[in-house]
Amino acid sequence: MTRKAASCAPFGKGLYKTPHAIRLDPEGNVWTVDAGTSTVLKFSPKGEKLLEIDVGGLPEPAVSAFRGAFLGTTDIAFAQKGRIFISDGYANARVVEYTADGKKVREWGSAGTGPGQFHLPHSLVVDEDNILYVADRENGRIEEFDLDGKFLRELANLGRTYSLKLGANGTLWAGVQPLNEPPGSPGWLVKLDRKTGQILGYVPVTERAGLHTVEDAGEGQPMTDIGNRVVWFKRRSFRSVQ
Repeated sequence: MTRKAASCAPFGKGLYKTPHAIRLDPEGNVWTVDAGTSTVLKFSPKGEKLLEIDVGGLPEPAVSAFRGAFLGTTDIAFAQKGRIFISDGYANARVVEYTADGKKVREWGSAGTGPGQFHLPHSLVVDEDNILYVADRENGRIEEFDLDGKFLRELANLGRTYSLKLGANGTLWAGVQPLNEPPGSPGWLVKLDRKTGQILGYVPVTERAGLHTVEDAGEGQPMTDIGNRVVWFKRRSFRSVQ
C-alpha cells in the first residue's frame, strides 16, 4: 500500500524579507527567523501566528554597512522551562535570551575573537545538559556556554561554521567550509563528539551554495541545502576519522 504524505496549506506569505532559519520547539510549534527584519515568528503546527518577537537593536552604522538583505537575527534554540535563545549575528555579535512569551531576559557577546566574542554567530542549539552551542561563523569555531551566558570552551579551527544540529548519542553535526575560500564554497558536514569535541567523521559536500542548514535524518545520514534543493546523504557517504 502506498501512503500519501499529509499536506498542509502554506503559511507566512508576505511576512518575510529574508527568511533565514526554521525550527520546531518541543511542543511542535514552528518558529521562523527573518534576517532581513530581525524578527522571529512563532506559529502553531497548523500555521496560526502565535507570537512575534522584534529583536531590534540594530546599530545605525551597521545598518548602513549592511544595505543588502542580511541585517539581524540568524537562528533560534530552545531550552527547558520555555527559555528561548536567539543568535543576532549580521549587524550585531550577540546571543539574546527571551522567555516563552517573548520578554527579553538578557544578552551577551561582543565583536571579536576572544572567549565569548563573535564574528557572525550564525546558528545555535541547546542539548539535554543545558549547554548552548553557538556557530561563530567567521571565527571558524563553535563556542559553548551555560544557559546564563558563561563561556565554557571553544571547538576551534573548524572552518567557516554555518549550521548546527544535535545528533544521536551525544554527537553534534556542523556544516563547515574553508575559511580561506569565498562563502558558498564546497565544504563538509562534520560530526563531532559533544563531550570531547573531537571530530568523529565527515561527509564531503562538493557542490557550491550549500551547508547553510543541517538536519540529522538518523543512522548517520545528514541532510543539507544545496542551492534550492535539500540533499540527503546516505550512510555510505560518511567518512570516519577514528
